[in-house]
Amino acid sequence: MKDPSTKSPLPSPLRVLIAGGGTGGHIIPALAVAHELVTRHGADVLFVGTPRGMESRLVPAAGFQLRLIDVGPLKNVSLATRLRTLVDIPRSLFACRRLILEFKPDVVFGVGGYASGPGMAAAVMMGVPTMAFEPNAMPGLANRLVGKRVQAAAVNFPAAAIFFRNAVVTGIPVRPDFFKLPPTTGDAPHLLVFGGSQGARLFNNTLPAIAPDLLASVPGLTILHQAGMRHVEATEAAYKASGANPAQWQVSGFLDDMPTRFAQANLVMSRSGASTVAELAAAGKPAVLVPFAAAADDHQTRNAEEMVKAEAAVMLKESDLADHDKVIDTLIQLLGSHERLAAMSAAALTQSHPQAAEDIANRLVSLAPA
Repeated sequence: MKDPSTKSPLPSPLRVLIAGGGTGGHIIPALAVAHELVTRHGADVLFVGTPRGMESRLVPAAGFQLRLIDVGPLKNVSLATRLRTLVDIPRSLFACRRLILEFKPDVVFGVGGYASGPGMAAAVMMGVPTMAFEPNAMPGLANRLVGKRVQAAAVNFPAAAIFFRNAVVTGIPVRPDFFKLPPTTGDAPHLLVFGGSQGARLFNNTLPAIAPDLLASVPGLTILHQAGMRHVEATEAAYKASGANPAQWQVSGFLDDMPTRFAQANLVMSRSGASTVAELAAAGKPAVLVPFAAAADDHQTRNAEEMVKAEAAVMLKESDLADHDKVIDTLIQLLGSHERLAAMSAAALTQSHPQAAEDIANRLVSLAPA
């Protein structure tokens, strides 16, 4: 007979290793999933990344443990950098294998970026259940290499699903505030020009040049232009030199309350990185998307094409911005039609995924051994 005073051991918490990072588009959604895993499932989460990625700052700030490995890029880099990365890959695989043996994760979650490839490859070779996350319509190199060997994948666009086993469209986790924006009010249209946290030189050169004609053609139009901290003075000087009415434009180095800025805008002009596109969808914002031509695998163009296909955005190529008349005409046609903006807004909302973090976390839990 079992001694009633003997207590059954408490079940061990779910252990999840999150591999990857580099840009905010990789690490910010990963942190949202990590919070979901901890708060809803009591998981023990460990990140593995590189010293050069944003994870080195954001992960510790969010209260999670981070282990670093040395591995760099293979694409769109110099021969010397590529050779250095090829030398680093075996060492990074060994480091990830050692980390898996030490941490003993129940499941590994690869979120893209430099550390994702070695982390997922080591997990696959060791038989640890592995799930990939792909925010772009065209997967990055690491995800394409392991996509058919992982147990599951969470993607943002249906077009990416063909690169993986057991892929499900979950969307990208974004801040809840983007889903709660009130409708834009006021009769005067407002254009938000958003080149990303570092700004976009192409936007900084083009918008001041077209501002006088654009402002004259759209009654009451105002422009808020995020230029990046390094470019704010030059961009502001260009607007002033253009002769555009200073009461109708404002240049900022960095906007720290994007949900509020989105709420005020009738139209957003931006790049088409995965996180930006997800925020536009969550906020239901019509957009003019200008993909960054040098993005790896041209993934920004693929992202923009998906939003155009959904009728939520208009796409201009970087080369199109050299034709100022074309840019002005595009913006005038959109800003001058409340009906079209409303239809694009509704279409954008169909691309949003309010439950993305919860759905991804639940899928990770389901992969863990019973």
